[in-house]
Amino acid sequence: MRYLSGEEEKKALEFIAQATEIALQSTCERDHCGSIIVWDDEIIWTGFNSPPGHQEDQRRCSCDKSLYNKKVKDTTCCMHAEQRAIMNTLIDNPDKIIGARLYFIRLDDKGNPSRAGKPYCTICSKMTLDAGIKEFVLWHEDGVCVYDAGEYNTLSFAYEW
Repeated sequence: MRYLSGEEEKKALEFIAQATEIALQSTCERDHCGSIIVWDDEIIWTGFNSPPGHQEDQRRCSCDKSLYNKKVKDTTCCMHAEQRAIMNTLIDNPDKIIGARLYFIRLDDKGNPSRAGKPYCTICSKMTLDAGIKEFVLWHEDGVCVYDAGEYNTLSFAYEW
């Protein structure tokens, strides 16, 4: 991982601002997240979290997560923003996903971008790695951090709740 500086950080913050705008479209009742996938400094697709297929009858936000079978590891009801951005890119721009960079942001309760913690979502880390995305970008307290997709995946699996 490395923290960006100078012009590279400035450009990354512009992409994070655009991911923030995408996150405002989220229909999840618990979290509002946004992702964008950038290839050669061009946004090729975006994603926000919402129920699968954007269908309200698939919403499970109000379910008691402790009642889920222990085999269910992802107790969120929505498609993650990263998943949706990757899926849409694979459908519409499959030739531009290999080597791309994924930016992710989560909004706070007031709709402002919030700083990220350590990588932890193994679902998104595996999907990012498998799709051929080169780098995953998070905005931390110390600045904008770029992770190699393999490193991000390894750190996600090492995360302890």
